Amino acid sequence: MKKRYSLTERFRALVNPDSGVDPQRASDLRRLCRTLGIRIRDLSLLDQALSHRSYVHEQELGRGQSNERMEFLGDSVLGLVVNEALYEKYAKRQEGRLTKIKSLLVSETVLSRRAEELRLGRYIHLSDNERLSGGGKRSSILADAFEAVIAAVYLDSGLEGARSFIEDHILSDMEKLLNIEEYKNYKSIVQEHAQKKMGARPRYRVVSATGPEHERKFYVELKIEGRALGRGEGKNKKEAEQMAARNALSKLGLLDNGKKKKRSRRSSSSRRGRRGGRRRKKESSS
Repeated sequence: MKKRYSLTERFRALVNPDSGVDPQRASDLRRLCRTLGIRIRDLSLLDQALSHRSYVHEQELGRGQSNERMEFLGDSVLGLVVNEALYEKYAKRQEGRLTKIKSLLVSETVLSRRAEELRLGRYIHLSDNERLSGGGKRSSILADAFEAVIAAVYLDSGLEGARSFIEDHILSDMEKLLNIEEYKNYKSIVQEHAQKKMGARPRYRVVSATGPEHERKFYVELKIEGRALGRGEGKNKKEAEQMAARNALSKLGLLDNGKKKKRSRRSSSSRRGRRGGRRRKKESSS
């Protein structure tokens, strides 16, 4: 149902300096700005960045009032700033490796987790149905909103303002993010291995989905050349696919922790061999 404003609220919207944003909404957005560590003069930009298409449709607003276009712009700004930072930080790394690092830093997993930490979900305008179905916690919606916020900062404060925001919330934790197990792109590793060693492409199939709409759990199977190599589950299809890829890598002995175990076994056996050799020398000399 379309929201109705009183005459007093309409008058305040006309005279306040926040470009027509509802006074209560403007107060909430200013609080969010303090949390994000940003200053935005035109709060209507931030308001739109946090307006999901379901809300725009429910309120019978123009389609261009959703955050989709701002998400598009924010994605490009984020990519530029991250690329520039990686180019300067890793001067000796090849393009392929830089691409992998970038894909992790701008991934839905990382962006949605950052949005969760900043409690961005509570400020996103959603339709009643979308909110009830758990949209405020859905990773795709949170990640899109985060990118749209980047666009709002860019449009209000320019590239330097956007760069500062991205540095504070993404790049400052770059090394930590690169070493967190759950952020690794297992699908990318599987695809690279499959194409290089088997000349084939991995295929993911949703086996089943259980639970209510707002607490859905997906089960995915990974096959390469018709052979089932891994299974995984997750809150969404992407997460389940990542877990299936991780399961496949574990079976193939390609996870980092598996390699470390192999090295430790080899080193321990070699130590035993050296000790045995020393004992034999002592016995022969005596």
